[in-house]
Amino acid sequence: MATPAARGLALPGFKMLAATPPMRTAPPPAVAVLPLNQHTGAPAIPCIHVGERVLLGQCVARAAEGVSASVHAPVAGKVTAIEDRPAPHVGGAPTLSIVIDNDGSDECANALIEPGTALQLAPEVLRERIQAAGIVGLGGAVFPTGIKLTRGPRQRIEELLINAAECEPYISCDEAALRERAADLVRGVAVVLHALTAERCTIALEADKTRAIAALQQALAAAADARIGIRIVPPIYPSGAERQLITLLYGREVPADGVPTDIGIVCQNVGTVLAIADLDTNGLPLIERIVTVTGHGVRQPANVVVRLGTRIGDLIEFCGGYTADAARLIMGGSMMGIALPHDDLPVVKATNCLLVASDQDLRPRSPEMPCIRCGECATVCPAGLLPQQLHWAARERDLDGLTRLGLEDCIECGCCDYVCPSQIPLATRFRSAKGMLCERSETRERAERAGHRYDVRAQRLEAAAAAREQRLKEKRRSARRPADADPDPGPDR
Repeated sequence: MATPAARGLALPGFKMLAATPPMRTAPPPAVAVLPLNQHTGAPAIPCIHVGERVLLGQCVARAAEGVSASVHAPVAGKVTAIEDRPAPHVGGAPTLSIVIDNDGSDECANALIEPGTALQLAPEVLRERIQAAGIVGLGGAVFPTGIKLTRGPRQRIEELLINAAECEPYISCDEAALRERAADLVRGVAVVLHALTAERCTIALEADKTRAIAALQQALAAAADARIGIRIVPPIYPSGAERQLITLLYGREVPADGVPTDIGIVCQNVGTVLAIADLDTNGLPLIERIVTVTGHGVRQPANVVVRLGTRIGDLIEFCGGYTADAARLIMGGSMMGIALPHDDLPVVKATNCLLVASDQDLRPRSPEMPCIRCGECATVCPAGLLPQQLHWAARERDLDGLTRLGLEDCIECGCCDYVCPSQIPLATRFRSAKGMLCERSETRERAERAGHRYDVRAQRLEAAAAAREQRLKEKRRSARRPADADPDPGPDR
């Protein structure tokens, strides 16, 4: 079956700024700061105390109930604080964090699994170990991987999709990993296939990543695993978005209110699979990741293996420091990244890229003008939405209209922003409108919970009133009997 053409933008790329030099490894941080909400879902819960010495890889915060992920020590040393610290996320509000002073020993905690034994574990046990390792989606979504690998009772996973379609113009951490660690990726794929009991795997790469493709083909030839294949996709932004990539490769759409497992597919990022491969190799949980440090505002752009909790300013310094042209610091790519207020923030699981942007890297914006109804935004929208109509609904705060027009399917890629001749910040408006929908949903849920509590209370009061009435009836019946009546007079004497 022919697959649909990718919708989006052919953007100028600046990947070679960081992708050209070999990967580097940053030194461990002197002080590691670990926010407890660096994943999708509920924040992790501290399981250590201030003053306690922890070991490298030791769990310092366990996953909460439901969707959550554990956090582990990236250094050995003393816990000096558990307190609110600034974190690199939207809004930038301080979040509860664990602070560890590195003692330089790198003394390791016990391995989560015996190295090299992942394929010998039962799939359900392996999934539990992956969840215990705090591994999350390292492509940006940071959804707990152990949960993602656990299919529903009626789901049958047929295909594992490895998303190596790194479409943001500046990010190249996956490309660098494929070039230098392709064999590790293939080994990690085998582990994930075992955890899923899936039949086959497709690794999707963009056509312009020729060196990564060559390295991967060589690794696959050495592994001789017939279950794993490669698919090449056009370098169109945002073809690396999970739902868009699935549609592009298979011609199938993930239900709007569903997930890829509903159609038999599990999608994982390159960095996530490498983290699972590392778990099998050394038994250590997720304590480091590859970060693209790039832009014309940093002296030595590179892809760097960095421990979580490392101060962003120290990582920039490791890459030569700022140039005189540095204008803005962005976590993530130029299209979907978030601007950071300063660099005194820690590297977290979601930090796939630090873009130190100069004026050369930033697309200048002119003042917003009225919409001219050109329709360019709808032409490029990869989700097939009508951004112009969404824009009007958002302006009018028409929440029902936003729902009807499918705002929840917006992936906030910024394509509509990029092509809008009127310079309307559409993605920002849609992000805010999603907040309004979320607030309405929460209000409705609170109202439903309050209504349920009211009904339960009314039932309880009704039952209590009925019981009270029954007691009164019994008391009245007892009162009607003569006080001196002998209930058992016995035989005549």
